[in-house]
Amino acid sequence: MNTAMLPGPSGSPGPPTADLLATIVAATRRIVEVREQREPLSALAARADSQDAPRGRFRTALAEAVVPGPRIIAECKRRSPSRGVLRPDYDPVAIALGYEKAGAAAVSVLTEPTFFDGALDHLQAVRSAVGIPVLRKDFVVSEYQLLEARAARADAVLLIVAALDPRALAALHARALALGLDVLVEVHSADELTVAIDAGAQIVGVNNRNLRTLEVDVTASETLAARMPRGMVTVSESGLKTAEDLVRLRQLGYDAFLIGERFMTEKDPGGALQALLRDCLNTKDTKDTKDTKDTKDTEVKT
Repeated sequence: MNTAMLPGPSGSPGPPTADLLATIVAATRRIVEVREQREPLSALAARADSQDAPRGRFRTALAEAVVPGPRIIAECKRRSPSRGVLRPDYDPVAIALGYEKAGAAAVSVLTEPTFFDGALDHLQAVRSAVGIPVLRKDFVVSEYQLLEARAARADAVLLIVAALDPRALAALHARALALGLDVLVEVHSADELTVAIDAGAQIVGVNNRNLRTLEVDVTASETLAARMPRGMVTVSESGLKTAEDLVRLRQLGYDAFLIGERFMTEKDPGGALQALLRDCLNTKDTKDTKDTKDTKDTEVKT
């Protein structure tokens, strides 16, 4: 049986578990229950309604080329279940400002507290500091979390197909759109992609990391590229390290890339992003892409 490592009290990996995703989702449901006891849904809804709806900023940033090269959603993340603490001196605002200066299309902020050391306060602080769209990266399982995202002025939220049954996914997706939030719907397989499409997904992210085992395989993005409907905004997530990775996947039709740990372990995350974007502009792809969504020769799609 495949196992994953849960973080221990100090942030280092702890005892193995057979299904990390199920563990995180269960913890998330309990955390939401506690927060709702402190601030009822009706009060949170009123606070969320007081904020202007972003309506499409995130999707536009991923779909439209503003500068040459790939669009990158650069992530602010202090810790991961697989590697423990990534950045002891974690300052999400400084990191996000560096990303924006380097040319990120959007910023992803981890808000899950138990396994990633995230917080809604991090999201609010980043949103107040940067002008580019901000994604709330969390394990969303309830309307309450959507309202939290809107109240914190997020532009988009993440919905993970593997964490939700199809009816719940469709309901949360529709509610998020009604609130003016864009939705990145995350999948890992062809079956999950079908569920995402049926739920009305407009932006689909293929996570190359299996959230149940934490194993990473970039071929997940390669396999699903040809199955993406025309007009879908597509994102490849996790395990992306080199310019060659990004160029190849751009040739396969991906619009954007979500990258976190690759930058979080660098002394200067913004500088690392800038260097990666520069390398992409100087990299050719020799992979045969004749049957993909994008049929350009060897240049990075812009």
